[in-house]
Amino acid sequence: MANTAHGIGGLKYDPRKRTKPPELNVLLALVLIIVTFEVLGWLLYRDSFLFNTRDNVDAIFNWARLNIIILQVSIIGIIAIGVTQVIISGGIDLSSGSIVGATAMIVMSFAQTELVNGNPNPKAVFGAWAMDLPVIVPILVGLACGLVAGCINGLLIAYTRIPPFIATLGMMVSARGLSKWWTNGQPVSFPTEGFAALGKGMMPVVYFIALAILFHLILRQTVYGKHTYATGSNEDAARMSGINVARHKVLIYTLAGMLASIAAIVLSSKNLTAQAGMGGMYELDAIAMSVIGGVSLAGGRGSIIGTVLGALIFGVIISGFTFLKLDAYYQEMVKGAIIVGAVVLDQWRQRRTAAGM
Repeated sequence: MANTAHGIGGLKYDPRKRTKPPELNVLLALVLIIVTFEVLGWLLYRDSFLFNTRDNVDAIFNWARLNIIILQVSIIGIIAIGVTQVIISGGIDLSSGSIVGATAMIVMSFAQTELVNGNPNPKAVFGAWAMDLPVIVPILVGLACGLVAGCINGLLIAYTRIPPFIATLGMMVSARGLSKWWTNGQPVSFPTEGFAALGKGMMPVVYFIALAILFHLILRQTVYGKHTYATGSNEDAARMSGINVARHKVLIYTLAGMLASIAAIVLSSKNLTAQAGMGGMYELDAIAMSVIGGVSLAGGRGSIIGTVLGALIFGVIISGFTFLKLDAYYQEMVKGAIIVGAVVLDQWRQRRTAAGM
């Protein structure tokens, strides 16, 4: 019987109060968006969005489009993994896009080859001592940039009590200024073959998936993850339970900075160049992916799986609008509407939870 008493005190099982995983709602939204583009494609162009319609290709799916969908969101998705942890802890990070730009410029400066077509590198930043270095050198330099920037964010927020919005906004402006100052606004190009190989083909997708799995396990199975959720749910209660909240915040923002630097390394390798404007608006897209994926801006709730699904929704929307031959600015308007809708839905869920519904 559904209402049979169980346990101490005659508690009853009520199937109406079962909670579905929040990621399920995001997955359903993703499926609905795909179906919408599929229907519009057949109505407007007699063509399929995701399925192959060419007789000379023996495949069910349009793998080229599927690859593009995941590839175009993978680099921002790496940033979103770090941003997700920051938001779960009750914070916000506006600096990740600028950290990408500054890190890319610095990394490429240590990844340059000395000769281009037999001539000295015309974009050389340093002398011969910084040319043709082992690929591990620019990687370590890039990771150090992200770790330092993230650590500064964390220290400012944890120990000076500056609101995360202001602290990371300051880092955003400073890092963008650094990226422009580094070479007086000039791009840095011509990397070594070893560095260029890091971002070839579908490698950005491999990094994104690997990091998503790693940090999903970390958030769900480790003390770090439990402390992150506890800090975001109730910072005072977390502190009273023995969690060193200040130190933990520094760790969270440091990891977020490191993930932004990984994105910068992959992006500069993929593009074979670094420019001061790289990473522009990436921080907002990363936040949007997290929020669409079910991460609560109030903190304490969210998951990496949801963020990955949110990234896929972004990719499907961008590819779908291209498929329908609609102008790019429609994408921005729709993304804005989706972000607002996701936040409204989150607020509605919080009110229902507070009311015990």
